[in-house]
Amino acid sequence: MTQTLAATLPVRGWTRRDPGLHGCVCCSPALQTLGLLSLPHLAAAGRADGWKRLGAPPAATVGTVILANARILTVDEAFSTAEALAFRDGRILAVGSLEAVREAAGEEAEVLDAGGRTVLPGFIEPHMHFFAIAMFGTIPDVGAVVCEDADAVIARLGEMAAAAPESKWIVARQFDPSLQAGADRITRHTLDQIAPRNPVFLFNASLHIAYCNSRALEIAGVTAATQDPPGASYVRDASGAPNGVLQGQAAMFSVLGHNLAAMATDDIPEACRRVCEKANRVGVTTVCDQAAGGFQGRGELAAFHAFAASGHMTARLRYSLIQAGERSWDAMGVKPGEGDAMARAVGWKVVSDGSNQGRTGLQREPYLGGGQGMAYVTPETLREITVKRSLEGWQMVIHANGDLAIDRALDAIEAALEAGALKDSRFRIEHCSVLHDEQIARMARLGVTPSFLIGHVHYWGKAFRDEIFGPEKADLLGRAASCGAAGLRWTMHSDEPVTEMGPLRMIDNAVNRSLWKEPGGVLNPAERVTVRQAIIALTRDAAWQCRSEQEIGTLEVGKLADFVILDRDPLEVPPEELGGIGVLETWVGGRRVYAA
Repeated sequence: MTQTLAATLPVRGWTRRDPGLHGCVCCSPALQTLGLLSLPHLAAAGRADGWKRLGAPPAATVGTVILANARILTVDEAFSTAEALAFRDGRILAVGSLEAVREAAGEEAEVLDAGGRTVLPGFIEPHMHFFAIAMFGTIPDVGAVVCEDADAVIARLGEMAAAAPESKWIVARQFDPSLQAGADRITRHTLDQIAPRNPVFLFNASLHIAYCNSRALEIAGVTAATQDPPGASYVRDASGAPNGVLQGQAAMFSVLGHNLAAMATDDIPEACRRVCEKANRVGVTTVCDQAAGGFQGRGELAAFHAFAASGHMTARLRYSLIQAGERSWDAMGVKPGEGDAMARAVGWKVVSDGSNQGRTGLQREPYLGGGQGMAYVTPETLREITVKRSLEGWQMVIHANGDLAIDRALDAIEAALEAGALKDSRFRIEHCSVLHDEQIARMARLGVTPSFLIGHVHYWGKAFRDEIFGPEKADLLGRAASCGAAGLRWTMHSDEPVTEMGPLRMIDNAVNRSLWKEPGGVLNPAERVTVRQAIIALTRDAAWQCRSEQEIGTLEVGKLADFVILDRDPLEVPPEELGGIGVLETWVGGRRVYAA
């Protein structure tokens, strides 16, 4: 089975013209092969009866409900506050003083006492990867939060191997060389010592690099004579033999393809429910999957919409189709805007480069130590895709980390506008990590909106400054304040599984720009934003960015009753305590989906 499966992977045949092949792990065609292993389960999840195993869905709230004794931050254009809110049939009926809300709601309305707590619109996660979270959640985490350095990672892998049967694959995730010292020690030679009987495969946190031992290379048939796949490479030692470091999706999945069966998800409904529950715990009421179909193409979309129809989906879903599946989407005739308030197709996603912390983001100038990253799609193909899909009405969502990648994304967007695309197409650049002043000005002129992986600043800021870019270029990371000053709407995201969903953590990162690995350290304080600006980025502007501002993002009459209750007011706590604010309750469509 393993050899047959591996033989089906089109690794050797991938070409540089194929966009998105070596980007985020969820954007790889190899994950469609992984999806085939879960096909019977995924097919069942695409049917209405496939969700019965979860039992009865959370009950809808009946009648009219008033949320009273609250400090409600509506996040409307005036950022006004209110003391009460009423909703009925999942939508907001009234907002304002308790007296006015009571009058609008009627005498029969049920009153819930919020205990003076702060209420905000439900947070929106603008960029995550739904099925990747479901799939990777079962893989052991050996990242910086768990293991201090490479030695600790190696020790943990050794423990896993010692407890495993012979020949069983040892798979782990989240190793990050920029946060965990000693990356040069993680090669096949070291991994051979701690796991001589088992193949080992370790995902880098960027999901653009992986590490394996000699047993894994042997199973995959990778030797000194094996040529590098297009757009990827097997890093080699002095003798020319692969040293176990795999750069780019094609190299990674040429090895992992022999173990995809071990990563298949057999209980799709339960895995999907866990993702929603995880979002709800941190106050997220809408998630945006920015690589839909990367797991198993058509079946994935069917599962999304069946999940929504089942009543078990407790976080709304907006999704962008991954470019790698374009033939499937064209054959299906998927159109922008298809779906409903729970699940809807919005964008078209292209991955143009890699990860800056993985040194594969495409740069104008070399990284410290050399190298300028990797282009995952040619400029000509990026323009072709952007023009074609934007003229079809899709919102173009372009992953671009390095400054040269951002240049090329803007070139493609400008070509689309010149071809007749609407300026309100809401072109997005995802991560948009390294931004120069002239790029911000150009984005303003073209109407482009950025979404920042704000964890770059907090988790990797020190590494970017000291090891990857140097101080001057590191200051160009996550330039939310400058974008706001230029009139750009901006959002921020987790890119989970790269960093974990956590709106209050992200607000903390944007407001404080503190460095995780340097107590008291701050990365370019001039780019700090206010708490209000950070809240807007994850509510009102995130709703606008995912084309849903008419129904979510603010607490206004007629909109969906999606809100979160916090234990403290973000506008009142000291800035350094923002990340410690607790989520007490999360409500979606007027039903409580989480209570602490």
